[in-house]
Amino acid sequence: MRHPDVPESLDGWWILHRMFAFDRLAWDSVPDDERKEIVQEAREALEALKGTEDSDVGLAQMLGHRADLMLTHYSRNYEGLAHAQTVVDKLPLTEFLEPTTSYVSILELGLYDATGKIHAALAQQELKPGTQEWIQAFDQMVKDQEKVPHNAGRLWARIPQRRYVCFYPMDKKRGEDVNWYMLPFADRARLMLDHGKIGRTYHGLVTQVISGSIGFDSYEWGVDLYADDPIVFKKLIYEMRFDEASAKYGHFGDFYSGVQFSLDQLPTYLDGNSVPALNVLETAKA
Repeated sequence: MRHPDVPESLDGWWILHRMFAFDRLAWDSVPDDERKEIVQEAREALEALKGTEDSDVGLAQMLGHRADLMLTHYSRNYEGLAHAQTVVDKLPLTEFLEPTTSYVSILELGLYDATGKIHAALAQQELKPGTQEWIQAFDQMVKDQEKVPHNAGRLWARIPQRRYVCFYPMDKKRGEDVNWYMLPFADRARLMLDHGKIGRTYHGLVTQVISGSIGFDSYEWGVDLYADDPIVFKKLIYEMRFDEASAKYGHFGDFYSGVQFSLDQLPTYLDGNSVPALNVLETAKA
């Protein structure tokens, strides 16, 4: 992106969220030996997707009526999401899963602050915006941001192994009276800086994954929050409601929340006799 009003971003994992309703009564009527075969095939397929450098898989038992199960797929390329979707759809287990919604996006690191500094640096070099020299210099400076250790680590971090998860999509308002995209770049950068300060006060308590979905789904961003205490979601989101970037310009979709569990806990989830656990060893390794 090279328009002076457009903030640049770095992109990492492609992300696919899939929500399902689970027909427990139908599942309970299946003979034990047949259920074991179905579960084993599902576990092997999901473990194959999770066990590579190019993909990852997360499972969560969701609360409320909109979904029972959420599958989160990470892939280093768009085709990988298509592959993951097909692998799951071919499983006999899907005879008991009814899709309720889904979300397609790509992990995104916004660079409001860095974009402003890049524009200032190019101005000091007296390069004219839009020229080939300006574009080449701009692209190189953005690419250099990928090498910043903090950015590199976040771009390709695997699905956070924390017990609780919250997902929601969101937009920035672009109506006739309130339009985020008509604000000057400097104003948007200031608002996003203030917005980010709130999130940083929750450092260590929550892991946030922002993904861009413009051109891929109904909203502009998807937000995943992961924490070891679900009350953190309420406190963080409520506090951010008082921030101008959210209070005036934010528009939100449905919120989904639930408990993450390990792949080896899939039988526990399906049987429904107890809440499936998040493997401690898997957490420590993440």
